[in-house]
Amino acid sequence: MLGKGISASLMCVDFADTKKDLAALEKAKIEYLHFDIMDGAFVPNYTLGPWAVSSLRGKTPIAFDIHLMVERPESKISYFNLEPGDAVSVHAESTPHLQRVLAGLKDAGMAAGVALNPATPLTVLDYVTDVADFVLIMTVNPGYAGQKMVPNALEKISRTRDYLDAKGCADTAIQVDGNVSFENAVKMAAAGADNFVAGTAGLFRRDMSIEAAAARLRECIRIVK
Repeated sequence: MLGKGISASLMCVDFADTKKDLAALEKAKIEYLHFDIMDGAFVPNYTLGPWAVSSLRGKTPIAFDIHLMVERPESKISYFNLEPGDAVSVHAESTPHLQRVLAGLKDAGMAAGVALNPATPLTVLDYVTDVADFVLIMTVNPGYAGQKMVPNALEKISRTRDYLDAKGCADTAIQVDGNVSFENAVKMAAAGADNFVAGTAGLFRRDMSIEAAAARLRECIRIVK
């Protein structure tokens, strides 16, 4: 299962001094490292690849949260050094075999997540709630850091929580990704979000340290360590 807390967006780290940022994330007791995997086809950008997952495997106690923004993830999951206990999300829009992909991840001991773009309806979840451990709500259109939250994102978070509860899936977590600022995090948490992917808006900020930003963000989402 994907637990409550903060998932640090690694596309926002200082790659010139990754060890420093990783040490700060550990000191801040960040729950997950969020790997944004973009293939330049499903989304208009390239970011982290298999090398990023492998290079940090065994180097940190923080759990891995791997977000596959790629076409046909079923043909690419084997590229990655995935392990039981990892959280792995795939986009409902990226594959015609969503149920098969999610079931395969669960069978391998991973937490399986369904990622939804801002305009993707909740009905795509109708026949996969039994194999989905969490739902990732994109609160921006995926591809780039630093975007503004789309206007109806909070409503979608709330509707997703209601939808899952009505399906008997109260334990299915909601993760949010995109412009998780301090101000927005308060509203996202109130709408029903459990796990917060934090990047330049809420964690890797120029005006405060990672530790200070994490502490402030925890106050906003009411998860204090």
